[in-house]
Amino acid sequence: MILYNDQDTSLWSKELIEKGSLYLNEAATGSKISKYHLEAAIAYWHTHKTDTNEKWENILQHYNQLLQMEYSPMAALNRTFALSKVIGKEEAIVEAEKLNLTGNHLYHSLLGYLFTGIDTAKALKHYEQALDFAKTQNDKITIINKIEQLKNR
Repeated sequence: MILYNDQDTSLWSKELIEKGSLYLNEAATGSKISKYHLEAAIAYWHTHKTDTNEKWENILQHYNQLLQMEYSPMAALNRTFALSKVIGKEEAIVEAEKLNLTGNHLYHSLLGYLFTGIDTAKALKHYEQALDFAKTQNDKITIINKIEQLKNR
């Protein structure tokens, strides 16, 4: 796993991104919208590497629509990350804690990220809980790296 902010965009296939954008635009010509349209739109906005308010606002709104159409705890978790980009980490922490996905490493990883820069002790606690719940070696390595980064601040 390579976290989004750590990805080398020069390795992204611009041809596939362009093809995906074309298909997304073609799919958007009808009058019905499905969860697949929304998921594709979210993926499209993630091809814009630069963090802009427009990007994150669009991602947030697509997640809002997706959750109204079909609730998923993981979509709600991802929405909370987008929310943090639009309105800030403090407000997103409140929303994340409402999800109460306490047995999930991604939940604790998100809270670790959200508390980073706000409360280092809480961020470390959540990353350590994420490590306890992580199942794959790649996930564990990613979380360990986050813990080390926090400890070396």
